[in-house]
Amino acid sequence: MATQPFHRRGKEGRPEQGGHGGKAKQRPESWASSPRFGAGVLATGLLIAVAAGCCALVSLGGTEKVKMEQVDLWKNRLTIQSQRGEVVFEMVFQTGALDLESCSKEGEVLTCSESEKEKLRFSIQIVRTEDTVTCYDIQWGELVADSVVEHRMFWGDAHWYGGYEMSVQHWPIRLSGYQEPMPFVTSDVYSFRNSFGGILERYWVSSKAAAVKIDDSVPFHLGFHASERYLVFQARYKDSPYKPPLGQPPFLELIYHVCIGSDMTSVHKHMAQKYFRRPLKIPSADIFKFPIWSTWALYKKEIDQEKLLAFARTIRKYGFKSSHVEIDDMYTQNYGDLDFDPVKFPDVFEMFGKLKREGFNITLWVHPFVHANSPNFEVGKERRFFVTEPAGHVPAMVRWWNGVGAILDFTNPSAREWFQGQLRQLCSKYGIVSFKFDAGETCYLPEEFSTFQPLPDPSIWSRHYGEMAIPFYKFAEVRVGYRSQHVPCLVRIIDRDSIWGHELGLKSLIPTVLTLGLLGYPFVLPDMIGGNFLPNKTEGAVDLPARDLYIRWLELSAFMPSMQFSIPPWLYDGEVVEIAQKFTALRESLVAPLLLEQAKMVATTGDPLIRPVWWVSPSDEFAHRIDSQFLIGDAFLVAPVLEPGVLKRDIYLPAGKWKSYKGELFTKTPVLLTDYPVHLDEAAYFSLVS
Repeated sequence: MATQPFHRRGKEGRPEQGGHGGKAKQRPESWASSPRFGAGVLATGLLIAVAAGCCALVSLGGTEKVKMEQVDLWKNRLTIQSQRGEVVFEMVFQTGALDLESCSKEGEVLTCSESEKEKLRFSIQIVRTEDTVTCYDIQWGELVADSVVEHRMFWGDAHWYGGYEMSVQHWPIRLSGYQEPMPFVTSDVYSFRNSFGGILERYWVSSKAAAVKIDDSVPFHLGFHASERYLVFQARYKDSPYKPPLGQPPFLELIYHVCIGSDMTSVHKHMAQKYFRRPLKIPSADIFKFPIWSTWALYKKEIDQEKLLAFARTIRKYGFKSSHVEIDDMYTQNYGDLDFDPVKFPDVFEMFGKLKREGFNITLWVHPFVHANSPNFEVGKERRFFVTEPAGHVPAMVRWWNGVGAILDFTNPSAREWFQGQLRQLCSKYGIVSFKFDAGETCYLPEEFSTFQPLPDPSIWSRHYGEMAIPFYKFAEVRVGYRSQHVPCLVRIIDRDSIWGHELGLKSLIPTVLTLGLLGYPFVLPDMIGGNFLPNKTEGAVDLPARDLYIRWLELSAFMPSMQFSIPPWLYDGEVVEIAQKFTALRESLVAPLLLEQAKMVATTGDPLIRPVWWVSPSDEFAHRIDSQFLIGDAFLVAPVLEPGVLKRDIYLPAGKWKSYKGELFTKTPVLLTDYPVHLDEAAYFSLVS
């Protein structure tokens, strides 16, 4: 193992690789290696001030711009500088050009009333804060119905984070190709790989300490052009699932809030406090201490009473503890039933009596779909519990991964009360402790539909579905999140394949958990250890995922907010069982107390439980690109192995005094530990020594 110290230079503390005979490691190419910021900045000429104070019109050989403190506004774009004078945000107006002669300033607000073609409403308002952050509320409003407003945010040489769950997840964000603007609504990225994920927020933050939040009122569409290095922010109602407020004409406004801070950790904290709600409560301590055991990957739809009891007995046989056992698809006769299939589960009360005596909590898989062969279909149809066709009379039938059915309308209070009442009956009848709330994305709504409450933004339906889980929060999990950070349940990332890579594989776990944490969802369930084990989506033997893939997945999961077995370790061999026992014990004794301590602070701070390395060293440019390490809180760093057949890895320690799990003390930091040995039964972790 070689060490490579990093020496800080300048005010920003950019790291340099140092000597000690260590082999120099080539740093990975950044997401946007060629700077775009500053293009077209005026260099020479005559400056003519036409307004007093912080707003001035600058004329240079026929080119004009308006300057307002750190903002430079041209007719077709604007830039915002940091306090150091660096351009950190640039937006280009794609759908029109301002008539700068129509601009005026009053107090902290700059307004423009005309474009070069027609009248509009454009404004920039400076928002002062008590800390080191300065914010700008920017609005472009069209006065012509059914128009389109499109702006392009150039990302320059900065790294960007946030946005949404992706099928191919990197940290920082890495995009490829070109994407036309699409409705920014929740979708199932496992089934629809190029869509936006089930957890998303209109929020991004950059390594240049710039953050942007699209206003909730905007009919927001997102696109990108990777080679030109920009995101497309588009507002439109035409050919879109968004609807204008009832009784109002479809006049468009693209509104976004930009904040600039001294570093990206502080600017993110400001944005989270301002725009994200806090979890109302904390899930059960058992979720942090003990693994969840799911029946899905092992039994799929063939689960029955005998298999469930055998599964529970074997968990205890090998000495494992459990937060709960999760009964997945399909324990009912029909999709939409909310009770057990009497053929597959002939003596449910006796079964639950045995499980309770053995100390097992049980949760059930539920979903919002009701098939026509379920008795609940007629109940829902008669009582108008379903999303309907546009006329509002007939249930709208939708296709999902298990067939075709109606879908419950959770904007309807009566439907919510009925569904929650059915779930409470299961709890009181059998002793069920909670539920796995599956689906909930807008991709499972009909293309045209009607709901009890109008949905100007379809993702509000996803939020209502997530809120359904709040009464069952202690052991509940959901897989959708949109403006629902207050829901105090586990948020499960979408299903993973049993592969190593960044497309829904092992390497995607850390980037996805970091992204969700940044979006305000701290209690993340990183899906099943080893993945879903589906045909043609598994690396390894025919009957199981690759052995070392499973072990490395297990080791990583032990340090996450929750861990979940479905393929059990005893299907491999004695060594795998011993490794699983070692890491579940480590989780209970070391990791869980750290997670619980941080979880209690979430309601106040809004900080993630699982944090990027740059969180504690935001000016450290090397830390900005680290996607295979993470922090629990500020003082515990984890660096698992994520490559096949490898017993070593490079580990970056940011500034501070760090002690390894082997007892080594590292005081000359920041430092890159190259080829640090990590055996198959190990995951490297380090504690900050105060």
